[in-house]
Amino acid sequence: MELKTNLSKIKSLLPQNVKLIAVSKTKSADVILEVYKLGQKDFGENKVQELQQKYQILPKDIRWHMIGHLQTNKVKYIAEFVTLIHGVDSVKLLQEINHRAIENQRTIDCLLQVHIAKEDTKFGFSKDEILMMLKNNEIANLQNIRICGLMGMATYTSDDIVVFNEFNELAIFFEQIKNTYFADKDYFNEISMGMSGDYLIAIRAGATMVRIGSSIFGNRE
Repeated sequence: MELKTNLSKIKSLLPQNVKLIAVSKTKSADVILEVYKLGQKDFGENKVQELQQKYQILPKDIRWHMIGHLQTNKVKYIAEFVTLIHGVDSVKLLQEINHRAIENQRTIDCLLQVHIAKEDTKFGFSKDEILMMLKNNEIANLQNIRICGLMGMATYTSDDIVVFNEFNELAIFFEQIKNTYFADKDYFNEISMGMSGDYLIAIRAGATMVRIGSSIFGNRE
């Protein structure tokens, strides 16, 4: 009952244009299935092995999102089925995703992760690195990946103004590169930002996807 209440509450707070990614990391297949039966189809995992195992046993119309840091040597395990890779943070990783997508005869959707937080522990490209990559056409040659937008994680702080400013910075950068490099690409439309503690701030700043775990499932096991 608690899962149903939690999910309903969150969905009631989301505008129509914002997609909920239910972060199911560490949660059992049974619990995920319960949330799936409530109508949730998008789930996020941050560990490749766990994602692979859950894909094998859960309904095949689930849309799986890889939301954690992805190592190049692990891409092959999820390339066959992953819906969206949120945290792409290097050219090397983009090239590997493209290579594995070709092997699986599919196009894999990706988001470029932008480092917007004050903490060095967070992953992501700098804005300058992304601009240089786009300017040099490094992505254009990768035919089997599709860059659908950007992803970012704000600084872990109780200061809502800091969090809003970082999310807002990402939204402004999204508009900048959309207008310059993706103006004719209608699929470049996603800004993935916001988690259980800050998703309402992220929505205010322009998020189109929020990644929410503990507010749906309770604390991690």
